[in-house]
Amino acid sequence: MQVSSNAHLTYCSNIHPGETWEATFQNLKRYTTKVKEKLSADSPFGIGLRLSAQAAQTLLEGDNLIDFRDWLDDNDMYVFTMNAFPYGGFHQQVVKDKVHAPDWTTSDRLRYTINTFDLLKDLIPLGLEGSISTSPLSYRHWHDSPEKLESVKHTALENLLKVVSHLQHIKETTGKHLHLDIEPEPDGVIESADEFIAYFKDYLLRQGGTKLASRTGQSLAKAEESIRDHVQLCHDVCHFAVGFEDAGEVISKVQSAGIRTGKIQISAALKGSWQSAESRDQISKNLRSFDEPVYLHQAMIRPTDEEMERYCDLAPALERMESVSEGEVRTHYHVPLFTETYDHLQSTQSDIVDTLDQWLQLPFTQHLEVETYTWDVLPDALKVDIVDSISREMDWVLKKISS
Repeated sequence: MQVSSNAHLTYCSNIHPGETWEATFQNLKRYTTKVKEKLSADSPFGIGLRLSAQAAQTLLEGDNLIDFRDWLDDNDMYVFTMNAFPYGGFHQQVVKDKVHAPDWTTSDRLRYTINTFDLLKDLIPLGLEGSISTSPLSYRHWHDSPEKLESVKHTALENLLKVVSHLQHIKETTGKHLHLDIEPEPDGVIESADEFIAYFKDYLLRQGGTKLASRTGQSLAKAEESIRDHVQLCHDVCHFAVGFEDAGEVISKVQSAGIRTGKIQISAALKGSWQSAESRDQISKNLRSFDEPVYLHQAMIRPTDEEMERYCDLAPALERMESVSEGEVRTHYHVPLFTETYDHLQSTQSDIVDTLDQWLQLPFTQHLEVETYTWDVLPDALKVDIVDSISREMDWVLKKISS
């Protein structure tokens, strides 16, 4: 939904299980229409559309896209942002690190991303920017040496440049401005603001700008501007918070580097701090109810006056906590935005408030997307009707940006 003269708010449909186009479309009909009724009954409602590679391919076939566009028109809805991070199965199966596969070293990831952009090109209303979020190149722990990580970065660069060329062609032929938004995540090849900025400057601009200029015959300045236009940041609030990165500092760093933010994914992580064995044990007990087998819940522990420690999932972090007398733990678990405390745990809701406050002062992106995909695996006590939960999250954001 439109929330200012040029900004739009939605929720990501990856909260709904479904890998085929038929299942995805049924979810939009069953759930998204009801969310619209609650929040935007008399005005257009924007969709944050998540499509698997399979669903994207199906939607490109036959009259499926025409039928979907007709349905959007009939229901006063539009698509302005998409999620092309999870390639395949994302619910009701073990996902864990497979969410990164295939990564940006593969032609499959490239083809999937191009397909989603070809869909967005035809779905987005004229005059709006379109964004698609994607993975942070690959999963860091698949590559066990600096040389292998370097190879991933170079191979990914070649595929990203092909996306830039494709988006440049779309802009030249249709006038529509679309951008790919890289989403830093703990244990990704790009996991922090500093790593994102370094990759953008050292690889995309310095190396990629020269390559793109040579291949297209345009000036280096034009090639670099095209990269800045078509590759941007997906600012996932939860991900930066898990890494103990200050929301304001992240925004300031990215802006100072001259890099654009394509969208904010509004999401909350879990955290807990302790000063005694008793409080630590209470926090640990609460966290165990969130240690589930589907998604990666990368965790960071910061013992008092010591450097942050990184853990690839919640279970090893819980084991480590037993020997930390004082400290704080944070874990990548997208919890509902509107709840700040979970017994002895808290959410990183304050990071969302800080991010939105910064956005209100200087709107640095046109796209705001609530992303709480873990509804299916939340502890039973936290589950309410999914439409009510989504609507409540959206309403919480609306109140924060209108107060």
